[in-house]
Amino acid sequence: MTEQENIQARRSEPWRDELRRGMKAKERGERPRVHMPELDAEYRSHSLKEEVNLGLTKEQAMFEAARCLDCANPTCMEGCPVNIQIPSFVKNIECGEFLEAAKVLKETSALPAVCGRVCPQEKQCEAKCIYIQKMKKEPVAIGYLERFAADYERESGQMSLPELAPANGIKIAAVGSGPAGLAFAGDMAKLGYDVTVFEALHEIGGVLKYGIPEFRLPNEIVDVEINVLRKMGVKFVNNCIVGKTISREDLLNDGFKGIFAASGAGLPNFMNIPGENLIGVMSCNEFLTRVNLMDASNPESDTPVQMGKKVAVIGAGNTAMDAVRTAKRLGAEKAYIVYRRSEEEMPARIEEVKHAKEEGIIFHTLHNPLRYEGDENGRVQRMLLQKMELGEPDASGRRKPVAIEGATEWFDVDQVIVSVGVSPNPLIPSTFKGLEVTKWGTIVVNQETMQSALPEVYAGGDIVRGGATVILAMGDGRKAAAAMDKALRN
Repeated sequence: MTEQENIQARRSEPWRDELRRGMKAKERGERPRVHMPELDAEYRSHSLKEEVNLGLTKEQAMFEAARCLDCANPTCMEGCPVNIQIPSFVKNIECGEFLEAAKVLKETSALPAVCGRVCPQEKQCEAKCIYIQKMKKEPVAIGYLERFAADYERESGQMSLPELAPANGIKIAAVGSGPAGLAFAGDMAKLGYDVTVFEALHEIGGVLKYGIPEFRLPNEIVDVEINVLRKMGVKFVNNCIVGKTISREDLLNDGFKGIFAASGAGLPNFMNIPGENLIGVMSCNEFLTRVNLMDASNPESDTPVQMGKKVAVIGAGNTAMDAVRTAKRLGAEKAYIVYRRSEEEMPARIEEVKHAKEEGIIFHTLHNPLRYEGDENGRVQRMLLQKMELGEPDASGRRKPVAIEGATEWFDVDQVIVSVGVSPNPLIPSTFKGLEVTKWGTIVVNQETMQSALPEVYAGGDIVRGGATVILAMGDGRKAAAAMDKALRN
């Protein structure tokens, strides 16, 4: 049996009974939401490369698509930052027109297979579904269906290209090949521009490659989406640091008429507490980049990660979940999430928290590190934790953590991965003279057009937001492309 046949078998066998129950429920007038097949938790917690979610079968996808109520006013679209025609692609799936569904997605999204996997649909399009808004039931699984359509097209070998305008010969540069840069490049290519994407690292894909492990987003999926952009005429230059290897002036002298800065937020934040310079304390960015891009899980690689047995990840966002689950897969006997608030306030997706728990991750909530101490060799050995309680909500709407006076405890660890946020990459803001920059290092732009203080420079994604989701970054890229096109035409 081939690997693809194995995957199909895993998808189908455990879910046939559920599908039968679903069909009977539909006959009774009920419409239960399908559940995504997953790898067994014990098995997958030792597999760094195999994807946890296995995708829907054709039958599951068509059944789920049939739950869509064909709203006269499809509020789901209000929650989509890239304006996908959700009812259209969902109805195509219901009718079995899977390739047509994929074409609808590509009209507005450069990365449908990526978005179907990592976007927080539960906070965006699905949160606006009439089922949840009016009927207090589970929404249509829009994210599952998006992934299904994109995967079906890829596996069919019939990849389509969106319609392209005639080439206009105008050169445009995108700095950074993450989701904002790729979305921008895709839209500009559709409009007929000659687009080149410059990437500082040796792999194209930005945070999609270095920041998200393959058990959640396989590199193969990202590469397929990038190759579609190549076929649309987008050029990619890797190992090129704009602001260092080449300057803004170099780009303008080379004939580029517009520049989209999407260099991300790759500067890790630390807590500035004693002991952060000990061996075994590292940023989440460093840990994931080394594992995902530099083969650090291989002890024979040039930059191996020496994995501890008791690993604590500080923070509770999606990146923290990626890191702690990666640590578990690399051999950590005990892998902890240490978080200063309760589980209810965690910013990570509910699905990621669920998967982490199933894989044996231990959650140590309402605790915050005060200091780290090391052994005689300078390696972290333990940390002092402050016990916390929740006070009134802060500006984010989450209840603010408050220290319980005198309540501390020592906690044994031999590796700490700090995931408490990131700051913008400072290179573009510091070398593009004339940019307006905030006190946080983000580029100031017109929120309607994404244009900066330099007329030819637009910006989006984390370099503007300071840290956001893939789909919000893509929305910035699309908005910038539309505005830049309008400006150049005028």
